[in-house]
Amino acid sequence: MQTRAGKSPLPDWLKILHDPPVQFYYSMNTAQEPCKRIAPDVKLGKGVRIYDFTNLYGCEIGDDVKIGTFVEIQKGVKVGNRCKISSHTFICEGVTIEDEVFIGHNVTFINDRYPRATNGTGQLQTQADWSCIGTLIKRGASIGSGTTLLCGITVGENAVVGAGSVVTKDVPCGAVVAGNPARPVNSRSAAELIPNSDSSVHHISK
Repeated sequence: MQTRAGKSPLPDWLKILHDPPVQFYYSMNTAQEPCKRIAPDVKLGKGVRIYDFTNLYGCEIGDDVKIGTFVEIQKGVKVGNRCKISSHTFICEGVTIEDEVFIGHNVTFINDRYPRATNGTGQLQTQADWSCIGTLIKRGASIGSGTTLLCGITVGENAVVGAGSVVTKDVPCGAVVAGNPARPVNSRSAAELIPNSDSSVHHISK
């Protein structure tokens, strides 16, 4: 687990708000204010760097991952090794991110195709009223800043999603897509692809 840079007693209003209690991390420069909220059930790998104003709970983070400012990662999310998750990104329940993935700034994942505030009786929805739909980001993929990814899709190995895209369907291995909705604009050459575990590369089907 990460070590605390410094800590001070939680104010009473924070103790009331958080049940069960969460683990707070403090900035080296602002020891009086909580800057990171890391729940006790978060599994952190070795060498993880987490910047200020982040919220993580119920997730698994691999080794040597960098998580920027104002990032939220929800329960059930799995992040592989050596990933970079840039600031202002929201990673919701149901998302799996494999090794060596780049997530740009302000990237948003979605896990419900037809979100509603209330159920058929007009009551606020609970977990029982909807089904979480997963999303898979495969090894070596890059997701550009400002991208929104709808649920139930797979972004293939070494694929690139251009900034500002809305991804509504699967992205093939090595493809470069952009736009709203995201469409193929190019493909990466074999030289650009990240070798897999047996030192071969995944070539693109033309």
